Amino acid sequence: MRSIIYPKQFALILVTFLFISLHTVKAGEGMWLPLLLQSLNESEMKSMGMKMKAEDIYSINKGSLKDAVVLFNGNCTGEVVSSQGLLLTNHHCGYSAIQDRSTLEHNYLIDGFWAKNKNEEMPNPGMYVTFIVRMEDVTQQILEGMDGIYGSKNQQAIIDQNFAKLKETVVKESYQDVMIRPFFEGNQYYMFITESYSDIRYVGSPPSSIGKFGADTDNWVWPRHTGDFSVYRIYAGPDNTPAQYSPDNKPFQPRHFFPISLDGIAAGDFTLIFGFPGKTNEYLPSYAISQTINEIDPARIGVRTISLGIMDKYMRTDEGTQLDYSVKYAGLANAWKKWVGEVQGLKLKNVVVVKQKQESDFTQKLAVNSEYQAAYGNILPQMSTLYAELDPIIKSRTLLAEVLGGSNIELFKVASWCDRLTKAYIENGEKGFQETIKKLSPAIDAFYKEYHPDIDREIYNALLDYLVKELPPAYVPDQILPSQDHGASNLGFKQVTDIMALTSLSKKENFLALLQQGGETFVYRLDNDKGYNVYSNLKRVLDYQISPKYISITEQLNALQKTYMKALMEVYTDKKFWPDANSTLRVGYGQVENYTPKDGMTYNIQTYLDGVMEKYIPGDYEFDVDPKLIELYKNKDYGPYGENGKMPVCFIASNHTTGGNSGSPAIDAKGNLIGINFDRVWEGTMSDLYYDPSICRNIMVDIRYVLFVIDKYAGATNLIQELKLVHPKGNKKTKKK
Repeated sequence: MRSIIYPKQFALILVTFLFISLHTVKAGEGMWLPLLLQSLNESEMKSMGMKMKAEDIYSINKGSLKDAVVLFNGNCTGEVVSSQGLLLTNHHCGYSAIQDRSTLEHNYLIDGFWAKNKNEEMPNPGMYVTFIVRMEDVTQQILEGMDGIYGSKNQQAIIDQNFAKLKETVVKESYQDVMIRPFFEGNQYYMFITESYSDIRYVGSPPSSIGKFGADTDNWVWPRHTGDFSVYRIYAGPDNTPAQYSPDNKPFQPRHFFPISLDGIAAGDFTLIFGFPGKTNEYLPSYAISQTINEIDPARIGVRTISLGIMDKYMRTDEGTQLDYSVKYAGLANAWKKWVGEVQGLKLKNVVVVKQKQESDFTQKLAVNSEYQAAYGNILPQMSTLYAELDPIIKSRTLLAEVLGGSNIELFKVASWCDRLTKAYIENGEKGFQETIKKLSPAIDAFYKEYHPDIDREIYNALLDYLVKELPPAYVPDQILPSQDHGASNLGFKQVTDIMALTSLSKKENFLALLQQGGETFVYRLDNDKGYNVYSNLKRVLDYQISPKYISITEQLNALQKTYMKALMEVYTDKKFWPDANSTLRVGYGQVENYTPKDGMTYNIQTYLDGVMEKYIPGDYEFDVDPKLIELYKNKDYGPYGENGKMPVCFIASNHTTGGNSGSPAIDAKGNLIGINFDRVWEGTMSDLYYDPSICRNIMVDIRYVLFVIDKYAGATNLIQELKLVHPKGNKKTKKK
């Protein structure tokens, strides 16, 4: 007998379907707290092929995978791969440290470096790694006494008091630290007990022609052929605890280190990424996504397109300029290209419409529950109103913040130091002025060492030109309005036709001479410095005409976002929620999968050394190839690391990653290292805002390529001998030369 579905029943089925389709975590999505894997994720992970237990990943009772994963230098991830503290991370994570050690005579960026024994390993002052010892849910303790407390400042005061109280009572060793972070927009709090080691020594890295192959052209792009890795070693005191650098320190002995699989990957293999993802915003409403697509990202992209074009022109013609600007350019280009892909992905997947459907479903849920309606019924309307109030200022705010930040117009970085020095003098007199000079001295020395006024002049003129065209007239200071003498088609600027000749900030000797005159004279002369005046006039627009309204609105939006997050978790009780990334230890899991970004175009899961040779452009700083690598390729001399006569280089999977996951271990179903995470595909960079399993893929360098470069290319067999190489799939008949 056929069942008859009546209209009301159909409506209920439709709502249920919408709930399942719109509010179910998609396979591969999420950056999960390792503490909660057993209760939330272990079952699904095993259904996807995982052979471990959750306790093998995170445990406080025995050595587990977490004990081999570190926060590397505050913004990347690294993994321990030997019993002697050997550490792998990305080449780009150690890039600035490698640059600092490089000169034109010993250019470790261009030529690479390999320590043949521990005596050749080089200290890195300022570098550190952090282990997570344990984590605990401390929501109740941190939010104690919050009932009836209103206003973000008042609430934060209670939180700070509770944090201080908890920190005094927590059980830990003297060399351990306490870190507490908010989750789910401040609805939950977790405490992390950490150990940080600061004696980190540079062991090796391939030349940029391997470690940065493809550079900015290939950044965020698949197929990829970059050997993005570098090697360090953690050193400890005699009792294996953290210690400042000493030649007497010993290699750190970890509770766990990663065995390395030589068996490679195949489609459908389970993959796990363990690391410290930086920041995501997956629960933003449609209004925020629309603003990102139409205002925020285009403004950022416009500014950096100009700066990068000028930098690139000079970098391609001079090796010294390329060395000085390599880190600056990479930093600007990385975010620029990510934003371009983010906009494309958000548009391609109609994420604004997807979010609107989710919000409609949420509204319907509230409508049938009077308690929910009373508590949360006004959230989305209020958010809509506030985002509409941001619309007239958000582009201008983004443009000015980008230009004034000091990464595009570098002269403005010095101008920002001048602000600090002025404030120090006004508040604390000559003593405060001199103390601030002392604090800034290392940064000043490093800045002028790599500063090129001619390049900065061209960027300065181009970006002020751009601001005049893009900002509303009310936000354009008179000082940078076009001079009639230059005509409308060739914008010049009053008093600043050659800014570098009219400022004391563009040359180190002039700036130091200005500082040596003392705080009173410094402040007086600064008022007449044309370069500083342009900066301060633009900053005045940002600080006094735009920021007050922006801050007021965003504070209200942050409070509403916290309530919205709370409402989502209460209304959708059947959904597993994961907290947005906040640079804390997380697990992402997925599978090795291809993807189809466009009709008729499907990308394979693996790239090979053949692709490096196909991209090879002799002498090009992005696509040059070292002669030794060419020789190894021609002879198919891959050692035990090749596969069917080919040398694997990179692969992709559906793990949810973001910035901070750079250097994260890519782990197989049994807990072995199979690669090092370093990027995402361009079509899926929107995953910081919305994860779509059809196009979001992370990119990893195959660990076999890492071993091949260390062994066959560099001849650093001393490092290979430290490693535990395994065959979890039983593929011991790997072809070798």
